[in-house]
Parts: sequence; structure tokens; C-alpha cells
Amino acid sequence: MELPSNLIPDEASPEWMNKGDNAWQLTTATLVGLQTIPGLVILYGSMVKRKWAINSAFMAFYAFAMVLICWVGWGFRMSFGDKLVFFLGKPGVALDEKFLLKRAFAGYLPTATMVFFQSVFEAITVVLIAGSLLGRMNFRAWILFVPLCIWCPQGWLAKLGVIDFAGGFVIHLSAGVAGFTAAFWVGPRAEKDRRNCPPNNVILMLAGAGLLWMGWSGFNGGAPFVASTISGLAILNTHVCTATSILTWLLLDSLFFGKPSVLGAIQGMITGLVCITPAAGVVQCWAAIIMGIISGSVPWYTMMVLHNKVKLLKLVDDPIAIFHTHAIAGGLGGILTGFFAVPKLCRLFYMVTDWEKYLGLVYGLQNGRTPAGFKQMGIQIAAMGFVIVLNVVVTSIICWFIGLIVPLRMSDEELENGDDAVHGEEAFALWHEGERLVGRRHNNKVYDTHEFSFVESKGEVQMV
Repeated sequence: MELPSNLIPDEASPEWMNKGDNAWQLTTATLVGLQTIPGLVILYGSMVKRKWAINSAFMAFYAFAMVLICWVGWGFRMSFGDKLVFFLGKPGVALDEKFLLKRAFAGYLPTATMVFFQSVFEAITVVLIAGSLLGRMNFRAWILFVPLCIWCPQGWLAKLGVIDFAGGFVIHLSAGVAGFTAAFWVGPRAEKDRRNCPPNNVILMLAGAGLLWMGWSGFNGGAPFVASTISGLAILNTHVCTATSILTWLLLDSLFFGKPSVLGAIQGMITGLVCITPAAGVVQCWAAIIMGIISGSVPWYTMMVLHNKVKLLKLVDDPIAIFHTHAIAGGLGGILTGFFAVPKLCRLFYMVTDWEKYLGLVYGLQNGRTPAGFKQMGIQIAAMGFVIVLNVVVTSIICWFIGLIVPLRMSDEELENGDDAVHGEEAFALWHEGERLVGRRHNNKVYDTHEFSFVESKGEVQMV
């Protein structure tokens, strides 16, 4: 019996390539890309004060472009190519069609698909670091920072036996620790910006958060490199954990502060997404609910209570709490993965002969393999410790090196004036015709810009 013509292998569709898997992987990569462009661009641009909207959004926009070029220039092969040292590969370009059209190192995909898929993960990692540096990092220093922080220790950690389904350690824990470290070296925002920093657009903030949430279907659903049952489970667990985390955070806000907060809901969403990432396809759905409760409560406590008591946390200016939402939640997710990981699900995900070494402590206790369960927990904690130390050291070196070339922090004038001084643009400028400004507001209030003042009277904005 002959195959349908669309399934017959040819030069463009070799025998080793699965068209369905390739289509799914390109789709998930695009979803992850949309998390950054426009998801985090919108989220960052709307979460900060009005005067920093352009700078914050542009940091994310620029980083996405720069990372893609660095990735094909040297990053992909340094991360997934021949080994140079025990956690880094040899840099090399990924630009030649002979390399890009051959089978990737995993899955039934061409290498070109894998390069793009991994690039969007690297991009969002760097953009997450930017969240710790909003409102004061010299943009020229950021231009240098981005290409210098392209690295990936995933290979040797995987060989050690770490269970990290979609990058809880190498993306979220790394971003949280690196961002916190960079924030220490760059220094804080202007004091008045730290004291009074309301979001400039809560509705847009929700829109950016929504793109981030829905895009996570690609983030975790693409991790197996196949359109499989595990992909479906990973996506379901992702959204169940996230919803639980949001509700938990809102409950705590209501109990302790008297009312639910939109900003709190977004923070709970992020901690849920981050926490489930290392476990998404290897835990039961009931475990995802437990992880959601923990991810909605522990980071809430560290952010709302411990942050004001621990001197180091108070010292380092982390504008949108990347340390709590990514370092704390990412570390929690890695540890809980070692606790809840199901051996059968690990077998379906890793598809290796020695799959029995992947054993959550719960199932070790249940099946009489307690030492193996504790060993897995130890591996998870050791990997977490290595990622933390490596990010602190490497990020500190990068910041020191950049500081020799350009200042890490903006000038006092730039800190005072924001977007207009840094980029010569304003996010919410009102156009004027002659001596009258077009616009409508309610209540009589006076507003100031850099060039003029204006007053609202009877709903119409007028020059004064």
C-alpha cells in the first residue's frame, strides 16, 4: 500500500522528520516569542511609572533582537555543541544550510527549528533579567550586557540527573539570581521613584500578563520536542497550577490587606507559571494544585513580609520583584519537582533506558525506594546551588567588565527626566495645536510636562 503523496519523503521532508512535530515546535516557539514580543514589552512598559514606559519596554524589545543574532552567531553551538569545559560548549555559528537542515540533537526536527525554539527561551531569560534593572540602568550598558550573558549550563546538569522539564533552573532561577545580582551592582533607582511608582496603565498591564500566561502553553508544551501526551499534560498542569497560585495570592491579599489586588494577581500568576515549569509534564495534576498553593503563598510571604525585614532584600532595588517571582518560585519549583516527580511520566518524557533514576521522593517513600527519592532531592538542591553561585559570579564579572567601558547607572539628569532624556521620546505625550492641547479628562487638575503646564477645565485640556 502506497503512502499518501504528502507523506512520501523527499529532499525537503526527509524520512527522519515528523511534519506534525515540526509544525508543533515552530508553533510553540512562536508562542514563547510572543511572551516577550509583545507580552513582556507591554507588561514592563505598563508596570512602571509613566516617565519610564518607553525605556522599560525598549529594553525588552532590543534584547529580543540582540539575543537572536548572538544565538545564531555563537550561542546555540556554545550551549548545545561540542564541549569546551564541563558546563560550556565551543562557540560556533549556526548559519550554514548544511548544519541547519540536518536532524537536530533531539526530536524529529531540523536543526533550524531547534535553533529558533531555543533562541526564544534564551531571549526571554535575558528580558526577565531586565525586570530587575528597570528605571535606572544605562541603556548603553544594557546594550553590552545582553550579548555577554548568553550561556546555558543545561547539558551537564541533565547528565547529573536533574529533573527540569522546561527550564525552571536554567531560565527562571538563573534570571532571578542574575537580575538580583545585576541590580546590586547597578544600584537603586532615584529615591522618589522608589517611594512612588504606580503602574501607568493597569489594563495594558493585564493584557501583557495575559499574553505571558497563554504563551506558557508553548513554553512548557514544547519542552518534549514532540506533539505527545506529555505535551498535553504539561499544558494542563501549567494552567491549573497558575490558576491556583493566582487564587491563593488573592486570598492572602484579601485576608491581610482587606482587598484583592490586580498587581497581586499578576504576581501570583507569574509565580505559578515559574513554579510549575520544571515539573509540568512529570507530575500529577493534583500535585500541580499543591504546587500552585505553595507558589502563591511562599513568594507572597517573602515579598510582602520578609522583604521588609531582610537587610539585603531592602538594599537591592528590584522594581517588579523578579527575585521573588523567579528566583524564589523557580527554586521552589525545582525542589517540589524532586518531591512529586512520577517515574512513569519521567520515562515518557526522557525516553531513556535509565529512566528509573528519575524518582520523586513521594514515590520513593511509597515504593520502598526512599534512598533514591532523597538522592533525587539532593540532586535538585545541588543543581539549584550551582546555578545560584554561577549566576552570581558570572553576572558580577559581566557588570564589572561593562563598568570599565560605560557607567552601569544613568546620569542624574536621565534619572530625573526619564524617557525624554534617554530616548528623546515620551510614551504619553499629548499633541497640541497652537496654544490648545487636544484631550479630555474629568475633574479639574493641573499636569506638568517638560515644555509647558496645562490645566483641565470643563473636560477640555487648555494651555496655561
